[in-house]
Amino acid sequence: MNDILILGGNGQVGWELQRALAPLGNLTICDRQCGNLEDLDGLRALVLAQRPNIIVNAAAYTAVDKAETEIERARRVNSEAVGHLASLARELDAWLLHYSTDYVFDGRGERPFREEDKPAPLNTYGHTKLAGEQAVRESGCRHLIFRTSWVYAARGANFAKTMLRLAADREELRIVSDQIGAPTSAELIADVTAQVLGQLRTHPRPNSLGGIYHLAASGETSWHGYARFVIEEAARLGLPLRTTAERVLQIMTHEYPLPAPRPANSRLDTTHLCSTFGLTLPDWQFHVRRMLVELIGNKAP
Repeated sequence: MNDILILGGNGQVGWELQRALAPLGNLTICDRQCGNLEDLDGLRALVLAQRPNIIVNAAAYTAVDKAETEIERARRVNSEAVGHLASLARELDAWLLHYSTDYVFDGRGERPFREEDKPAPLNTYGHTKLAGEQAVRESGCRHLIFRTSWVYAARGANFAKTMLRLAADREELRIVSDQIGAPTSAELIADVTAQVLGQLRTHPRPNSLGGIYHLAASGETSWHGYARFVIEEAARLGLPLRTTAERVLQIMTHEYPLPAPRPANSRLDTTHLCSTFGLTLPDWQFHVRRMLVELIGNKAP
């Protein structure tokens, strides 16, 4: 029986991991109160007390714009603490499963990024996440790193919720159309994680499965396309909105400046993940629809 420690258990991905990993072993679920990545001594005490077979790190500093001014805090959580976890995993001969981001790339080019493409982060968040990846790889621990993109869930704040709130108040929205990616649900990330960990348990050479994988929903869209889809689906579900899909207007990134630059191309090539583990990843619309049904529910008249 596996003993699995989940860090960041009350976040978007961590919440779904509680559901998806429950059949795989005994779960210890920690939020910031019991597994604070800014407290390295406390983190060490926690891991050594639990002595898990698998550490799943779903905790991170994810405030992309704020990271430009909170550089040290982002670095401590996204790189220093992750390296600390990797050292502990090696000490215990445990697996470390860690989540990273498309923001390790610069977003140039016209094709989805592959695992072997050279990282070149544009912002502090991307730099600290890349440093975390490197710390894991250099530790020598058994590890899986899943790079993902545009993560959302029904729980917590997300882009779709923001669009629904704005569309209820405004007759027109202006959304960036020159950044391309695949909205990826926490539900999908958690389910893939469970599939992969299940295969580790039965594979004759599990160590051969370790490394970096790209994990994102299939297909692609822009933030503008994502917003239009959300509003179209919400209207179909009967939610009253002032904005229609036709009144979601396109703008360019330079018209909506933010403290942290974003990659224009956030597409991730998931061929390696799918071929290694025999997976089929659904189109991005599939889980967005599920989330909207969950969100809207009885709100529609």
